[in-house]
Amino acid sequence: MSENTLFLRAEAPLQAWGERQTRFVVRRTTEAPTRSGITGLLCAALGLSRAEAELSGWLERLASLGMGVRIDRAGRRWWDYHTVGAGLAVREAGGGSREHTILTRREYLCDASFLVVMQGDPLLIGQLAAAVERPHWTLYLGRKSCPPSRPIAERPAVGSFPDLPSALKGFPWRKQYDSDRPPDHLECLVEWRSNGSDCAPADAEVWYDVPVRFEPPVYRPRFVVRQTITLAEESFSVASKPLQRLPSPSERPRANYANTEYRKAREARLAADQHLCIFCKAPANTVQHITYERAGGSESQEDLRSLCRLCHDAVTMLEYGENMGMERINPEEPRWRTRILQKRDEIVRYRSLETRRRRLAAQEVE
Repeated sequence: MSENTLFLRAEAPLQAWGERQTRFVVRRTTEAPTRSGITGLLCAALGLSRAEAELSGWLERLASLGMGVRIDRAGRRWWDYHTVGAGLAVREAGGGSREHTILTRREYLCDASFLVVMQGDPLLIGQLAAAVERPHWTLYLGRKSCPPSRPIAERPAVGSFPDLPSALKGFPWRKQYDSDRPPDHLECLVEWRSNGSDCAPADAEVWYDVPVRFEPPVYRPRFVVRQTITLAEESFSVASKPLQRLPSPSERPRANYANTEYRKAREARLAADQHLCIFCKAPANTVQHITYERAGGSESQEDLRSLCRLCHDAVTMLEYGENMGMERINPEEPRWRTRILQKRDEIVRYRSLETRRRRLAAQEVE
């Protein structure tokens, strides 16, 4: 079966998915990503302006895809305010004008995480996956003030599933913190489409979020059905798997940095991350093994992460301190962030002192 499913991750400190009814002074958000918001995100990845998206037929192509959302973490609602029109000239009753600023209230979802699934033509899915991996414009979650905290392109980015519920159930659920426990069940919002002979379920909701055009905004409705799914044990995070016997030193694979296949995987990983450190976004000149399970020339891109030299040294020092075995530190995991930053600062202070010692006279320099 061809890869007909695209997996996207919507996770950020703040995200907002506008409701059709709230476009003025009070701007609310829906409980989960909308089709119009995800369509806009995909158009930005493709480099399509609002007008081009309609005229080129891309809105129709994107509307052909089925959509499902799994609520991995619902988050909580939070309000802020926003000013619009600073210096805007507004006419007064007497015929004059004055500068005026419009104050609007904005609602956000805090610390929410969603798995968004788009399903349809494999050729279109492949094109969208490539665009999201290397977007033309910056991607954000509903509003420009909401950058993602995790890559929007999930790993793996595509897969093959017979329907949306199967895809939502089959994709792994991952912990955010060590204390997180696998959920008993997860709520999903699955788009329902008629096959020509059946009627919409009685509990189907009508969402007006399928964009017909962006300027001016025009939407048509779709049916959305709420479903509760239970994940299989193998769909939980890697940290939830049972402990395995560690191989002996003679059995344990070791990195072979001269191996041709490893060097190919290394270059592919650096290219996928656009030669930027995934932790600090500085130019990356090395890669980090997050597992040595396939080390020695059989590494996949998923086994590696691009890092700058400073972040790589910090991570390696932490690994030695933890006496780690096959599984190593993944710098993308939030639980390591503070310790990596602290170790980076420690390395910078030590190296700075040593540099000054070598350049100055042989006395203590602080």
